[in-house]
Amino acid sequence: MTFLIAGAGPAGARLATALSEAGKEVVLVDRLTNPHRNSFSSAALSCAEASRLNLPPSAWSATWSGWQLLDPSGHVHQWWDADPLGVVLDFGRLRSAMWSRARAAGAEVLTGCTVRIEVLHSDGARVLLQHGDGRRQHRSVKWVIDATGSSRCLLREASVPPPSMLDPLLEGVGVEWLVQADDRVAPRWLDRISFFLGTRWIPHGYGWVFPMENNRLKVGVCCLAPEQIRGSNSDLLARLQALLRNCKLEGCSVLDRHGGVVSSSIARRESLGSGALLAVGDAASTANLLGGEGIRHAIDSADLLAETLLNAEGLNQVGRNQVGADHADVVRQTYEKALHRWFGWRWRAAGKLAQRTWWGLDSSSADRRVERIIRGLSRTSSARDLSNLLFHYRFERYGLRLLRYLI
Repeated sequence: MTFLIAGAGPAGARLATALSEAGKEVVLVDRLTNPHRNSFSSAALSCAEASRLNLPPSAWSATWSGWQLLDPSGHVHQWWDADPLGVVLDFGRLRSAMWSRARAAGAEVLTGCTVRIEVLHSDGARVLLQHGDGRRQHRSVKWVIDATGSSRCLLREASVPPPSMLDPLLEGVGVEWLVQADDRVAPRWLDRISFFLGTRWIPHGYGWVFPMENNRLKVGVCCLAPEQIRGSNSDLLARLQALLRNCKLEGCSVLDRHGGVVSSSIARRESLGSGALLAVGDAASTANLLGGEGIRHAIDSADLLAETLLNAEGLNQVGRNQVGADHADVVRQTYEKALHRWFGWRWRAAGKLAQRTWWGLDSSSADRRVERIIRGLSRTSSARDLSNLLFHYRFERYGLRLLRYLI
């Protein structure tokens, strides 16, 4: 039984490793030839989550112990803890390590290659692999997995219905620069992750400065506006350059420029495949856009899909007549239910908060509301409380203050 996975980001590479370690035949395909290219990801997460997911220490670029929020008026608010709260990942090194893990587990890793579905049915698929050197290969596989992120290449190709108007797609468009600071300007941004909230910085979105090793900093902006008023890439670039000036970082050398799109439906009601095609990671709307997180949720979805597929193969060995002719549909529905159980109600609540927050952040009254929330957090919350709110979606203690965003 062959599994073909299109996309070797965190979700695709994790799934390839899990299936290969279970003795399955896996082909992992990615259009990139260099894992360090197009490494757009702010990639901050808690220490506990980095350990739980067994992310390689070689990809941990920096640790942080504090939160720093700059509000719409430019005032700085800080929360600190005595111990490290989280890490910032070097996304290129993470992707490189995950590719190596997949190869070591026995997966066939094809880089500089794209996938097209030629024939798709419930028992398998026939795909076309198009290599960068012009070679074309046809392969027959039992399962094909779309791990192509927000582009959802194979889902679109197979005409799987997108999220509906009742469960709209929330989309963020971001640009990020990796800059080299020095001992004079870097300390203000080290040991903390910094966010910039309010229309002064960027309407319908936020900016950030994250530390990395050797005084390097990730500086970026992301806009999550409704589609009908979404601006151009040049608008984003102008906002990023303004942020650099405000942070006194405009003179720093720019080591890398990258950007990308992240998108997710709010309730995750859309179908995650058709026939032998399944989606994982951002293609399955696992990104949480309240804080722009994608990596850890993508990896969790890969683990859930691996478990579902391995269990399904065991069922299939019992005999086709006992499993039924709609085996692929049963597998997909089982996977979708597993995702919803894993992420729970907090997943949906965070999505609603993200929509109400970012779509509504477009006026002076919205700025004042953000300032009130930040001042409230300053009075009542510790650095760990903030981590629990933004990384684990622990909304309960904030009660009615967040209720109006959810209804």
